[in-house]
Amino acid sequence: MRITVFGAGAIGGYLAAKLAIAGSVDLSIVARGAHLDAIKADGLRLIEDGKETVTSVKAAARAEELGVQDYVVLALKAHSLAPALGEIAPLLGEGTAVVTMQNGVPWWYFHKAGGALEGTRLSAVDPGGTIWQRIGPERVIGSVVYPAVEVDAPGLIRHVEGTRFSLGEPSGEKSERAAALARELVKAGLQAPVREDIRSEIWVKLWGNLSFNPISALTGSTLAAIVADEGTRAVARAMMLEAQAIGESLGVRFLIPVEKRIKGAGDVGEHKTSMLQDLERGRPMEIDALVSAVQELGRLTGQPTPTIDSVLALVRLLAVERGCYAYSVM
Repeated sequence: MRITVFGAGAIGGYLAAKLAIAGSVDLSIVARGAHLDAIKADGLRLIEDGKETVTSVKAAARAEELGVQDYVVLALKAHSLAPALGEIAPLLGEGTAVVTMQNGVPWWYFHKAGGALEGTRLSAVDPGGTIWQRIGPERVIGSVVYPAVEVDAPGLIRHVEGTRFSLGEPSGEKSERAAALARELVKAGLQAPVREDIRSEIWVKLWGNLSFNPISALTGSTLAAIVADEGTRAVARAMMLEAQAIGESLGVRFLIPVEKRIKGAGDVGEHKTSMLQDLERGRPMEIDALVSAVQELGRLTGQPTPTIDSVLALVRLLAVERGCYAYSVM
């Protein structure tokens, strides 16, 4: 099985390291800069449970060096996908499956979803439908990523917690291609359940990211602090209830109550969200995939989003002023 991980940062690097250690697939990665140089020179290094493992991985700056793959894992952030389409293309053959590991609402959301919105392209995450056209939603295996991982230095990945990569076909079928990939992930010591309803699992993770990420960026506060404060907790809850109404109108099942989801975020402790970390480091923030796309879904379903609208306006302006906004306002 030929697998390329495109975007070997924290999550991509962790996944690649685990697959490389298991050694049962023909693995390659696409990486850049000092990260790529370090991997080529010293191997891909993984710190897990206090132990460092070094493994040799086929690494390239240009995907065309690697050829057509059976699976391409897209582990880069959502706003980085459209600019990378030309680089991804040489990896795609007639039967190549593409595994999407981005946070937020995926560009393929309405592929095989059924209903009146079947086939709808979401401009917040796929302006002009370019990704839909260039990759093709029929290739997609959806994924929800749970591990917490950091890049400590070029070529050095540190695993914090979690091993689950949920997989699921947009159609809900239990396909052989998803099952085959899941088997390889399990061989690598990862959890890889194949879900019949991957969208509902996407929403449960999105539920928290939609609210806590922008509030964290606006306030500079950790998850524990946001949940502990009565005002910011109320804002997060209002955003989540608006999102829940949208999701339920699309047939999504929320299997836990909103208060339990909020408590789970607070229990993570003094953790800075990824959006706050990106802001502090001057990097593009995942605003559109996490927040703008939910607002767009609200418009499409006729569900009001007053709190989401307000928080989005504030965090978008902050990002623009700090040079951390990936797309022009649409």
